[in-house]
Amino acid sequence: MTAPAAALSTPQVGDTAADFTLTDQTGAPVTLSEAVRDRHALLVFFPFAFSSICTGELLEIQLNVDEFVNERVNVYAISCDPRHTQAAWAAHEGYRFPLLSDFWPHGKVAQSYGVFDEASGMAVRGTFVVSPQMQVVWSLVNEPGQQRDIGELHAAVKDL
Repeated sequence: MTAPAAALSTPQVGDTAADFTLTDQTGAPVTLSEAVRDRHALLVFFPFAFSSICTGELLEIQLNVDEFVNERVNVYAISCDPRHTQAAWAAHEGYRFPLLSDFWPHGKVAQSYGVFDEASGMAVRGTFVVSPQMQVVWSLVNEPGQQRDIGELHAAVKDL
């Protein structure tokens, strides 16, 4: 598989996070700078709804939702899938956190985070913690096909 097209622009710890507004699976707009006003955001970019690795990863987050959605942090899962696909997937899997659609302009937010794979038109597995000051305080980008280690996500949010 090819590397993300904009890998050089992947934000590093200490960088200012790119702001965005995306629609969640219910049709509600979510703006990052507003979402982080009172807590950190865990941004979890994933390739495709209904795929086996992505389902497994988000199920792990759902099973540990109190650790990832609380007064210190909220999780936002982001893919280039259309909102209606994400709504069906969220309903099917019972996800209780926002799934954000980066469908149009296709992959614009994933590009701004350096995790858009131009050849496949998908986001790769990039994970970022953004502080209320809009600073990236933790990041991890996995290669296509490489599953995230849920233990690393637990460690990332543990001391927030």
